[in-house]
Amino acid sequence: MRLSDRDIELWLRRKKLIVIPTPCKKLIHGVTIDICLGNEFYTFCDNQNKCIDLSKSKSEISLMLREIMHEKKFVSHGEKFFLNPGSLVLAVTFEKVILPNNLVGWIDGRSSLARLGLMIHATSHRIDPGWSGNIVLECFNSSNIVLSLCPGMLIAALSFETLSSPSLRPYNIRKNAKYFDQNGVILSKIYKD
Repeated sequence: MRLSDRDIELWLRRKKLIVIPTPCKKLIHGVTIDICLGNEFYTFCDNQNKCIDLSKSKSEISLMLREIMHEKKFVSHGEKFFLNPGSLVLAVTFEKVILPNNLVGWIDGRSSLARLGLMIHATSHRIDPGWSGNIVLECFNSSNIVLSLCPGMLIAALSFETLSSPSLRPYNIRKNAKYFDQNGVILSKIYKD
C-alpha cells in the first residue's frame, strides 16, 4: 500500500523513513515528496564511435566504461548545466534517502519537466528496501531544445509502498550491493555483475 502524505510525515517524524535534509511540509503532497537536483553531473564523451561490448570480460567492460565517460562537473547554486538535445547526463539528487527493510521507494519525473522533454530516469525508478544514499538520475533531453538545469530546482518526486513483510535480503546487507550508501554520482558498475 502506498504511503499517503499523512503517513509520509509520520514515518519521517518517527525516523522510520529518513530524508536528509528533512523535507518541509510544502514539499509533501498526496503520496509524494518533491526532491531537488544536486550539483554534480557526469557527462559522456561525444565520440559516436565508442562502444561498450557487454559480452566482454568484467575488466574489459570496466575499461570501456572509463573511456566513454567524459568528466564530472560540479555546478554551483545559481549557475546552470546545459543539457543538449538527445544527450544523457548522470546527475544526483540533493537529498539523501534511507529506507527501512519494509519499504520500497519509487522516483518519478515531474510532469512539467517531461512536457519539455526532460526524462529523469531511464528505467531505474525503484529504490530498494534497505537503500541508503543520494539517488543517481539518468537525465535525458528528448526534445530539440537545450534545457538548462539548476542545482536546487525541483526535479522529481518520491513515493513509498509498504511491503507485506520486511525484506529478507534488503539492499544494505547484500554482498553485491554495488551502490549502497552512494554519495554523489556513481558510474555504472555493470562490470561487477
